[in-house]
Amino acid sequence: MSELAENLNALRARMARAEVAADRVPGSVRLLAVSKTQPAEAVRAAHAAGQVAFGENYVQEGVDKIAALADLPLEWHFIGPLQSNKTREVAGRFHWMHSLEREKIARRLDEQRPAGLPPLQVCIQVNIDDEASKAGCAPADLPGLVRTVLALPRLELRGLMCIPRPGNTAAFADLAKTRQDLLASIPGLSPERFDTLSMGMSDDLEAAIAAGSTLVRVGTAIFGARARPAPG
Repeated sequence: MSELAENLNALRARMARAEVAADRVPGSVRLLAVSKTQPAEAVRAAHAAGQVAFGENYVQEGVDKIAALADLPLEWHFIGPLQSNKTREVAGRFHWMHSLEREKIARRLDEQRPAGLPPLQVCIQVNIDDEASKAGCAPADLPGLVRTVLALPRLELRGLMCIPRPGNTAAFADLAKTRQDLLASIPGLSPERFDTLSMGMSDDLEAAIAAGSTLVRVGTAIFGARARPAPG
């Protein structure tokens, strides 16, 4: 067994233990392998070990990797900051977008999603710490952005994402409560479809799962250190 396959098996076992500890349904938390800066060959090896969903932070790197691995039935998630001049590639190539934070980007993704594809699955990134320097929708602006996305036919709003400051594991419970508040206050939101809490990474996935995460984003614990410096 390759080292990468061993890492994946160890991570899945760790997630399963966290589900049991949190009294969660076994298998209820999905693993998103963060493959940014990793070569296509590493993604291919992870797929051979049973991993299907992969997350990319940089548009061009992700697009190149998607093309190189087009022979595999992979699910691609965009999880990084997105500039308005790069929305077309995300709209046309990815299955999921986790880092939506403003209306302009939502409208461009909707306009540019090809009609032959199913709606782009979208999570809104919430600036859960409400820090001026951090990416994400401000909590006060979240209801308005939710209503905007709900009205866009080529997007399907699936949930919320956060990247709290290091050590702030209480933010996970805050995001879970935010989801419940939105379900209670905004008509058109369904708990069956607005079902995703994208939160938790290598160092804090147990706390995230305990708080209700349905998807953890893990890179280092699978692939090791970054293969090369991140693109500018």
